[in-house]
Formats: sequence, structure tokens, C-alpha cells
Amino acid sequence: MTNSPFTPGIVPARLDGRVLQENFADLHAPLDAHEALVAADRCYFCHDAPCITACPTTIDIPLFIRQIATGTPEAAAKTIFDQNILGGMCARVCPTETLCEQACVREAAEGKPVEIGRLQRYATDRVMAAGVHPFSRAPQTGKRVAVVGAGPAGLACAHRLAMKGHEIDLFDARPKGGGLNEYGIATYKATDGFAGAELDWLMQIGGITLHTGRALGRDLSLDGLCADYDAVFLGMGLGGVNALRAAGEDRSGVLDAVDFIADLRQADDLVRLPVGRNVVVIGGGMTAIDAAVQSKLLGAESVTVLYRRDRAAMPASRYEQDLAASKGVRFVFNAMPIAILGNGAVTGVTVEYTRAEGKSLIGTGETFDIPADQILKAIGQTLATTPEELNITGGKIAVTGPGRTSRKGVWAGGDCAAGGEDLTVTAVAEGRDAAEDMHDRLMG
Repeated sequence: MTNSPFTPGIVPARLDGRVLQENFADLHAPLDAHEALVAADRCYFCHDAPCITACPTTIDIPLFIRQIATGTPEAAAKTIFDQNILGGMCARVCPTETLCEQACVREAAEGKPVEIGRLQRYATDRVMAAGVHPFSRAPQTGKRVAVVGAGPAGLACAHRLAMKGHEIDLFDARPKGGGLNEYGIATYKATDGFAGAELDWLMQIGGITLHTGRALGRDLSLDGLCADYDAVFLGMGLGGVNALRAAGEDRSGVLDAVDFIADLRQADDLVRLPVGRNVVVIGGGMTAIDAAVQSKLLGAESVTVLYRRDRAAMPASRYEQDLAASKGVRFVFNAMPIAILGNGAVTGVTVEYTRAEGKSLIGTGETFDIPADQILKAIGQTLATTPEELNITGGKIAVTGPGRTSRKGVWAGGDCAAGGEDLTVTAVAEGRDAAEDMHDRLMG
């Protein structure tokens, strides 16, 4: 008998394949040529464009939109890739509603910004689909660089260094490169294996050798890398997951949301992917939202996001919150889990209301239970391996300027480095800027 959203427990096939295919289709359909011209025509092409300042990679947004408007999307893509080599993925996953589009003059004047993200996707997709790589390598320098982590920061760093003529060995702990883009993005945001296709396209620059299944602290040591290479970049992200510190956290059915999303991203058949009837997601960031929405799309009857602070403090943007609500996700604010219920397997979670006292949160003593057979933890990540040779601040690698660590010859960027927002586009900027600084040091 086929399962349904009402089947108890954590089971696969709550929805049939056709419905799942529709549920996980592209969140935003790509623009066609006519739609792109119409969207580009709305840009004022501001001289001191606030959208450029709002972009962590400082793409010349008015220029690339004008290039689309004048019928040269290939030139527009080059303008984007000059600053953001992962512009295709960023066009899909960037929170443009709180970055460039929020800063758009049209948004301020009319409440409807220029569709910068969709225009960026239009330009970059055309070039990538044609298999064109608009960059070439400089003459070889004879310098060798190790890049640890093939996520957004590592890829941006490796590509920029390869352009400069250096030889790059790119290491990643997982079986595939791509990092967050391959394993951590909601499936409906990057469909049809885009992360892998973007990685293959980026590698066309040459001079980069990808080594998968190689982790720092297990297969690689920082001392060894520093001895074997002229420079080292660390961009391995955050592999550890914070604990709930709630009784019963070890019960069956309590999962890390990042692992849940990774399993979904790598699934060949979504019908076979199990999900709970009643799912509770604990956390307030993008990982929590992505896990909650996808649980609902897989066929969970009820999905609840539990966040310890109020809505205004929630890290996920209001757009993402509204998207989740539109899919049927319920939000409970000012509440924290204090116990996971069940006898072996999860049956629910006991929750206590909270209130803020200054910067601290305290429990009010008022509790209630939420039924759950699956609980997804999305309460932040930590460094899986902490290189003892480096200074650490706030649980991340301390850096100064363009990613310089406390150890000479070692740079860091992306989620594993202190400072900046935990965004794909920010990681790209940090990897790119570190590469420029590394090149100056190597050639100085």
C-alpha cells in the first residue's frame, strides 16, 4: 500500500513521483529573451548605483543589465564573472531581496525592484550552456597552492589563482566538489544538477586538480601542506553541528538538518526518501527554512519551525519565511526545546516559551508539547577540525584583511573564517580577495 502524508512514522513515498517532480521544480522560472529585455529596461542605470555597494562581490550591476538591454548577454556574463565566478549559482540562491534588490532605486520608488537576480541568471546561463569559458590562464608562475575545501570560497580562490598562472591542488572531504552548492542548497533552488555543471565549467580554466575524499585533520595536516606548497587557502566550511542540549537528543528520529538536506540533494529518486509525518525543525536560519520547506514538499503532514527568539531576530529573510508559510510551514517563535519525548523513537518535543532580558534569553516556565516523529536540528555549525597552529575567534579561524591568518603563508575564507555573513556570495568574495592577496605575496 502506498504511503500518504498521514502515515505514521518516518517513511518514504508519501507523495507520488509526479507530484514530487512538480514540488521540486525550479522555484523561479528562467527569463526568456523577451522577458529579459523588458526586465532590463526597468533599470535606471544609476551612476552611483546602490545595488553595486549592496553586492558582496561588487558586480557592476547597471553595466551588465545595460549589456543585456543592448543585446549582448555574453558581455553581461563576462561582467558578472569578472567579479563572481559563481555568478550562476548566486543568481539562484542569493538573498537578493535583502541585498542588491533591496537597495534598488526602483524598490525605494515603487516597491518593485529590477529583477537583478533573474537577469544575472539569464546572462550567466547562456554562456555556461554554450560551454564557453571567458577566461584564460596567465603564463605559468611555477608556484603551487593548496586550497582546502571545494565550496564557494575555495572554488573562487582556486579559479582566480589559476587565472594568475599558479598550479592549484584543490582538496575536499566529500566525494564531490561544490561544497554548500552541491550538498547544502534547497533542491528547488538549484535544479538539474546545476552545482556539478557549474563546477565542471569553472574547471575549464585549467591548472586546478581536484582531490576528493581528503579532509584536513584526517588525511591532510596544515604543517604538511605548508611544507609542500608555496601558499595554503582554507575554505572547508563548518563540518560540526551544535548540540541542542535537550534531554533525549539521542533518540531515533533526531537528525542534523544539514545531513537531511545533503541526502535530499544527492537522492536519485525522491520517492524513496523518507520523511516524518510530523516534522519539527529547530533553528531560524536558511538551513532551517530549507529543511522545513523540503519536508513539506516531500509530503509531511505538518512541519513546524521552532525559533527561540522573535520573528524580527530570525536570521532567515522575511521572503524566505513567507515562502515557507506559503507551503504550509508553521512558525512558533520565542520558544526553545527542553526535552525530546519518546521511548527510543521520537514522539514529540517539550517546548518552553522564552523572553528576552537584555541580550539574554530565559525560560518563562510555561511549557507545551508538539507531536513529532522527526526532529531536524538547524542551530548552527562549528569547525569540524580546529587547526591548533591558527588563532581562533568565536569558534572560527581569525583573519585580518583579505583572509590572512595568524600563520604566514596561510589564508582562510568562507564559513570557516571569522567575520562576514554566512552567504554563498560572501564566501565567493572572500575567496577571490584572498587569491588576489596570495598572488601579490607569491610574486612580490
